[in-house]
Amino acid sequence: MEQHTYGTELLGRTLAGESDPDATPLTHLAVIPTRTAEFTEWPEWVDPAVRAAFVERGIRQPWRHQVRAADLAVDGRHVSLCTGTASGKSLAYQLPILTRFAQDPNATALYLSPTKALGTDQLRSVASLIAGLPEFSHLQPCMYDGDTDQELRQWARLHSRWIFTNPDMLHLGINSTHAKWRQFFARLAYIVVDECHHYRGVFGSHSALVLQRTLRLARMYGANPVVIGASATVANPAEALSRLIGDDVVAVTEDASPHGERTVALWEPGFLEETRGEHDAPVRRPAAAEAARLLADFVIEGARTLCFVRSRRGTEITARRAQQLLADAAPELADRVAAYRAGYLADDRRRLERALSDGELLGVATTNALELGVDISGLDAVIVAGYPGTVASFWQQAGRAGRRGEGSLVVLVARDDPLDTYLVHHPEALLERSVEATVTDPHNPYILGPHLLCAATEAPLTEADVEAFGAHDLVEDLVADGLLRRRKAGWYPAPGLDPHADIDIRGGAGGQVLIVDTTTSRLLGTVDSSRAKRSVHPGAVYLHQAESFVIDELDLHDSLALAHPEEPDWTTSVRENSDIEIVRTLRSQSFGPLTVSFVEVVVTDQVISYLRKALSGEILDSVPLDMPEEVLPTRAVMYTLEPDTLIDAGIAPDKFPGALHAAEHAAIGMLGLVATCDRWDIGGLSTNAHSGTGLPTVFVYDGYPGGAGFAERGYEAFAAWISATADAVAACGCRSGCPSCVQSPKCGNGNEPLDKDMALNVLRLILRLHDAPPA
Repeated sequence: MEQHTYGTELLGRTLAGESDPDATPLTHLAVIPTRTAEFTEWPEWVDPAVRAAFVERGIRQPWRHQVRAADLAVDGRHVSLCTGTASGKSLAYQLPILTRFAQDPNATALYLSPTKALGTDQLRSVASLIAGLPEFSHLQPCMYDGDTDQELRQWARLHSRWIFTNPDMLHLGINSTHAKWRQFFARLAYIVVDECHHYRGVFGSHSALVLQRTLRLARMYGANPVVIGASATVANPAEALSRLIGDDVVAVTEDASPHGERTVALWEPGFLEETRGEHDAPVRRPAAAEAARLLADFVIEGARTLCFVRSRRGTEITARRAQQLLADAAPELADRVAAYRAGYLADDRRRLERALSDGELLGVATTNALELGVDISGLDAVIVAGYPGTVASFWQQAGRAGRRGEGSLVVLVARDDPLDTYLVHHPEALLERSVEATVTDPHNPYILGPHLLCAATEAPLTEADVEAFGAHDLVEDLVADGLLRRRKAGWYPAPGLDPHADIDIRGGAGGQVLIVDTTTSRLLGTVDSSRAKRSVHPGAVYLHQAESFVIDELDLHDSLALAHPEEPDWTTSVRENSDIEIVRTLRSQSFGPLTVSFVEVVVTDQVISYLRKALSGEILDSVPLDMPEEVLPTRAVMYTLEPDTLIDAGIAPDKFPGALHAAEHAAIGMLGLVATCDRWDIGGLSTNAHSGTGLPTVFVYDGYPGGAGFAERGYEAFAAWISATADAVAACGCRSGCPSCVQSPKCGNGNEPLDKDMALNVLRLILRLHDAPPA
């Protein structure tokens, strides 16, 4: 097969199998042409043994961007390398680090990745590179994460010169016990921050403070490490890494690597015949089911394929469905498809990674756990089942295919969701749009306060430290609360303070809930406590490696969910109730009868029930739940409208609730177009007379304590956001509202009331008042 026709031919054979050729799910096809490489000579400073190691692996000359980044690092400059997937970013940091090791056997380095899979992969790459070279016998690179046993952790601390870890373990297992690591910190020459685009939102804010604390400790022990950041997809790469480390950074962005032709297809599943959803809304074929069919088709065609699915449950469903399809069509291939996701035990993850790397597996359904730079050679196709929330993530996932420079195929399968529907019908908003700037807020007091306590526990805070963190007022609050004590030398922690364990870097609260099969006492996996009420509540369907379980009991006090094996022909999704109190207005703009504000709020939320849905999407019933309330102090974008203005726009008072509710849902679904989030990061509430405003009011808020920057971005890009929302609702072909426009899968009121037509009137009214062009 000729390289330049690979993607279109593979897609063409799949489309040939459609039962109705006139109703093609393909909405757009784009071809990204090939790019040739630009080589340069090895820098003179590279140690001969290091150069020989790379030449031995077939790398006779480096690409130009690799040398540019390595040169900057050797010169002592913090550098952010932002070039495409498979562009050899690893070599750019391995060159200066290995050369330093060859010249100074006592030097140390730290590699930081956001996922365990990526860290393991990079460690394997380094170990393979230096194997058999006596110059690096002292190096002993070692993984140090939550899967590392205690004996190996102690050995690594004493002997390894290159530690591979993640922000969670750096915070909890290294910084908190820095005295045991003093020799490592004192000789720390380089810190690698891989996949910088992943450090956004709450996770990015926590990671920034962990990194700044790490640099503080290294400097306290006499080192001054250079930070090398790497990412394929991040806007303003120098600024993004600078926010993470609190120091100046130089960016390298000109990509000199080659890549093969890439075919990108946008795919919208059709509606299911004779199947209706909530309130008789039409139901599209689920994205996971459509992706499973494509995955099976591609595997039959011999294409090694990754299928990215938004949720852990969706990953399991997709893998199981693909296996079932293959069992009927090509039984010999059914065992060569599997699921991979976070929450698996370490041994299971490692086994799957090996099987994928070795080619034993031809198809893998995965969460974004394999989105990052794991070097999986020879992949032919990527299926993205549902827009992953950001343009950056989409291109990261797309870049997993074609890693040897051959042609590849990427298919985005739209979910029944406003943003997905918008993108497959407005391809320029995805394919011609720059990647987003990462949103972080390390000054969020709910994030910064606990990290200040950790920093003070690690070493007393000085005036310079407080200035660097920008935290004078917050430090005084911590003193007033009795958590810090002021002395001449600085601020010290209160006696007995042990704050490290209280921070969840990933933004959850309360650690992990263990999921146990009561029939065998087998530990199935874990889930964040913050997600437990929504994912492992009593009655929830839980999927684990092609096995299905139903949760019998959730004990939040003991962090335990008990399950039994069962294969029901339905799925579950929770319903919640919310209330919002306005605490303070941070910014506000008035446009006559329209006011748009950025506010601090307190959200009271409670999971009240769950829906059982047939696999077709049909609602079977609603089951009540008795769950405790959750109180969330956060930030929201809010708009109010004068009732008379709504009436003048043709919206009668009895239509206010359905109009505002539907407009709220649609806006939540579309916020990801202007902010680095998806609807599961945010929440909303609408009312025709809020107690704090006395007016028809709509809130969209961050789902994290103190906020995460998403609502603020919505406030800043309000007109563009609402314009795209109006466009999406107007373009949806349903009659009275569906999940592609105004229905929400997480609505606490069961998507009642909703009025699609009146919501469109509200959105167009807002745009007229805001002086934005109408949709």
